[in-house]
Amino acid sequence: MAATAPLQVQHSFAGGVGVTPPPSPAPALPAASGGGGGGVSFGNASLYVGDLDAAVDEGQLYDMFSQVAQVISVRVCRDQTRRSSLGYAYVNFINPQDAANAKELLNFTPLVGKPMRIMFSHRDPSLRKSGYGNVFIKNLDSSIDNKALYDTFATFGTVLSCKVAIDSSGQSRGYGFVQFEQEEAAESAIKRLDGMLINDKKVFVGHFVRQQERKKDNAHTIFTNVYVKNLPESTTDQELNELFEKYGTITSAIVVKDANGKSKCFGFVNFENPDSAAAAVEKLNDFTFSDKVLYVGKAQKKAEREAELRNKFEQEKLKKYEKLQGANLYVKNLDDSINEDKLKETFSPFGTVASCKIMRDQHESSKGAGFVALSSSEEAKKALNEMNGKMIEGKPLYVAIAQRKDQRRSWLQVISLLLLCSFLYVLSHKQS
Repeated sequence: MAATAPLQVQHSFAGGVGVTPPPSPAPALPAASGGGGGGVSFGNASLYVGDLDAAVDEGQLYDMFSQVAQVISVRVCRDQTRRSSLGYAYVNFINPQDAANAKELLNFTPLVGKPMRIMFSHRDPSLRKSGYGNVFIKNLDSSIDNKALYDTFATFGTVLSCKVAIDSSGQSRGYGFVQFEQEEAAESAIKRLDGMLINDKKVFVGHFVRQQERKKDNAHTIFTNVYVKNLPESTTDQELNELFEKYGTITSAIVVKDANGKSKCFGFVNFENPDSAAAAVEKLNDFTFSDKVLYVGKAQKKAEREAELRNKFEQEKLKKYEKLQGANLYVKNLDDSINEDKLKETFSPFGTVASCKIMRDQHESSKGAGFVALSSSEEAKKALNEMNGKMIEGKPLYVAIAQRKDQRRSWLQVISLLLLCSFLYVLSHKQS
């Protein structure tokens, strides 16, 4: 496969645009070893092959890769139900050096019209998720594909993976990721390429930040637009402006109205400076204005508000669960005639029943199960000991400490593992 020159990287500076010569070439591939690090040094003889056409099968991959070195096995990953290709595969070689040679020679080679994206297989996602040596690039020109990005960044060090994000139609989303074997290579790439012109577009190159950290940072993002609610119905745009102008220069102040021109009792104030917006929120939230207590906060998009409400709901749910932990009972095998009042009456001899609920279907018919929360774990234990297996309305009750779904799933996995280990142990002793 013919080599392709890296993208033209240009400095943007007063007086014109100049071409920057590429840094020194990447070092030669290391010999196979079992030492630490990425690539061959992991002793990795398995390659991940991505961006495959759906028509590509094991035979085509075997024919392609066996031209370079002896292939042990090939597996195209498929959907479990439809058995259709997921667009990636694994190719295994006898030794790491063969894998390294295949990656070097065949990376980005077209197969059924699509360039393959090849990297060493690392089944443990911890390295990828850690952000070690991982670089994020945005504002990429639409003409830049995986190979062009790889050729540009490989000049700084060994690239473990490289990908331009694409949409459902295969068009670039204008950003991508490059992960280096060494953190030093990532630092060098960021230092040299951030703010440079690549294909006449100024790109941002920086450290990859995990989604959880981005969300955490976004919670404290600076803002200039302020949301105000619980306004008196008579409030005008001018009065809203006068209320907020003491905190800084305002670019707009609007009271939102319906189709008939009637105030919806909320509005938005946009400041020129984020510090002014923050000061207004601090001073005017819970401020009494014409006998109305105002709510003043950062204006949020719908998605931000929904995410905040979901998080608040989950936190409250968790607090409620922790408060009742050990005191909440799960009851099943209930007769259809038992309602909440009857269930509460059944368990009240053991203590104070804080809440009681029968699970029902869409037709409001009992599902034969429910929850009873007592005021303490001691009361719940007493109820559990005496009520589990007791005949109520001709049916023996099943009573247990209620568990969250994730806890129940984890417990079931542990039980399944123990049963499997016991089976294997018995089987091995029978064979011996």
